[in-house]
Amino acid sequence: MSKIKKKILITGGAGLIGSILIKGLDHKYDFSSLDLNPVENINSHIANLSNLEKIQPAFENIDTVIHLAADRSSDAPWESVLTNNLIGTYNVFEAAKRSNCQRVIFASSNHATGGFYTSPPWKFIAEGNYYKLKENQYDLIDENYRIRPDGYYGVAKAYGESIGSYYSDYYQLSCLNLRIGWVISNDDPTFSPFALSLWLSHSDTVQIFDLCIKASNNIKYDTFYATSDNTWKIFNIEKAKQKLGYKPSNGAGSSFKLSNPPLRDQ
Repeated sequence: MSKIKKKILITGGAGLIGSILIKGLDHKYDFSSLDLNPVENINSHIANLSNLEKIQPAFENIDTVIHLAADRSSDAPWESVLTNNLIGTYNVFEAAKRSNCQRVIFASSNHATGGFYTSPPWKFIAEGNYYKLKENQYDLIDENYRIRPDGYYGVAKAYGESIGSYYSDYYQLSCLNLRIGWVISNDDPTFSPFALSLWLSHSDTVQIFDLCIKASNNIKYDTFYATSDNTWKIFNIEKAKQKLGYKPSNGAGSSFKLSNPPLRDQ
């Protein structure tokens, strides 16, 4: 008798990270998608996150929700962030609560603390001025640092972490936040030093989301930085290693040739 697969709803399943997760984990989980566009070969619910009643049916009989959908631009204007990232995120948590889902994995972002990029020593890394630092001899930003968004997008990610805390405490909905670095469509971060520092490879993306899906039910709420094991890191990934068992299989070095990101990532 085959084991029943856990039912996972991905908001934004047609997007880059959603596509990577479905491709990498479809053999383990029963995926469905909530998006404005359909996803081939899985159950796709087409609706806008800003309408709670229209998205609600997608959450029925779902164990875990992976919330990716948003205006993904780091400099998105307030009007778009309000509708797509704030109201949409509230609706996702509320729909998950109403349907008795067990867990929401919230795709937070490095931009929730992106204000630190303007401060040394981390600005030297973002600029590629590695000569101003000694490898492994500077502080990394961990989950104990304060929220420091670098735009309305980052504000919305911090909001998502906050509303997840509320739903965890008062509605027993487990919430794990992943402050994702940079998942790049062609999986090549060598176009800038900033990309090298933030890179989360496709395989490491699959691994860390899988670990969050499988994490103990005793973890009711927590936040983790999520990058690959890059040489010139800005963010500390030790907590994800220790608490989730994350073992990144990739790590960017220090060689880059300045160019534009792939079109899909612009």
